[in-house]
Amino acid sequence: MSERGWALWMLVVFAAAFFLPWEHPRLSGAVTECVALVHWYAREHVILCVLPALLIAGAIGVFISQGAVMRYLGPSAPRPLAYAVASVSGAVLAVCSCTILPLFAGIYKRGAGLGPAVAFLFAGPAINVLAIILTARLLGWELGLARVIAAVGFAIILGLIMHFLFRRQEAQRQAENAAARAEMPPAADDGRPAGQTVALFATMIAILIAANWSANPESPGWWQAIANIKWWLSGGLGLLLALMLWRWMQLSLVNLLAVAAGTVIAAFALPAYPELAMSIALVGLGVVCWRGGGEAKEWMESTWFFTKLILPLLLLGVLIAGALLGRPDHEGLIPSPWVAAALGGEGFFANAVAACAGAFMYFATLT
Repeated sequence: MSERGWALWMLVVFAAAFFLPWEHPRLSGAVTECVALVHWYAREHVILCVLPALLIAGAIGVFISQGAVMRYLGPSAPRPLAYAVASVSGAVLAVCSCTILPLFAGIYKRGAGLGPAVAFLFAGPAINVLAIILTARLLGWELGLARVIAAVGFAIILGLIMHFLFRRQEAQRQAENAAARAEMPPAADDGRPAGQTVALFATMIAILIAANWSANPESPGWWQAIANIKWWLSGGLGLLLALMLWRWMQLSLVNLLAVAAGTVIAAFALPAYPELAMSIALVGLGVVCWRGGGEAKEWMESTWFFTKLILPLLLLGVLIAGALLGRPDHEGLIPSPWVAAALGGEGFFANAVAACAGAFMYFATLT
């Protein structure tokens, strides 16, 4: 940066410190809200949702062969097949809008076309089975069905729009990917046995779903029963994953058992803070895999790449959302009466304003 640039930035910062009315309740409240929302987000979503999703995204980049992604989601795949697979494949993932981002990045990095990848990104949080069941349960099967149709339909439309807008960049990216694959030896894209890959991903996705399973007063009995045993279920699945990693990646059984023991101790000693047990499990798994070398280390390197790429942007987005609109029952810079006045009625203007306002807010998939 030039000396003039430094001087300009110093002047801007000084002017903000000098002239902004920090004592005004609206401005001071917005500062409080943005910090409070980030605090809530870090406690409720990062450890249990985002970090496991980042592990899955890293695994996509290492364990799923590029050929499989290209076959179903690549630019040479039949377009109806690619968009159909992308728009419904999120049905088994109980993920929110932030958790789907690492998974989107994973398949896009493996060679998926931009259009199908965007369709997956848009539809994933809206079409997962838990969200559909809850919508139909609370609001009626008509709205549950409408949610499915709208999620799939708009995902395909948005994917096609993104493909059209960035078709030149996509053509260049796919040409570069094709050249890189041509230089690879034949064994570089073979991947691991399909059965092992399916089992690994099924277990990790099951852990993600179980850890975030929450009860609702209106939920049926079986839903509540699963919520009551969610941590036992998560722990059992974690042990199953450790067994897979020991058998299939030759990781140290002693180290894996040490991580499991630490996780269990934290879970029973502080049952009110499951995030602590999950943190021990995630950090321990990362250390064991990194020290194990080979494919396991590649997994952690891929996960770290997505973490650096995505997590700071997520936290920044939550920070901005808190400053503008605040938490539920609290206000940021934009007063709630303004939103209420703009959203009155059923016309085009009210729906357009609702869409724009919602873009600045964070919603979990079951909200």
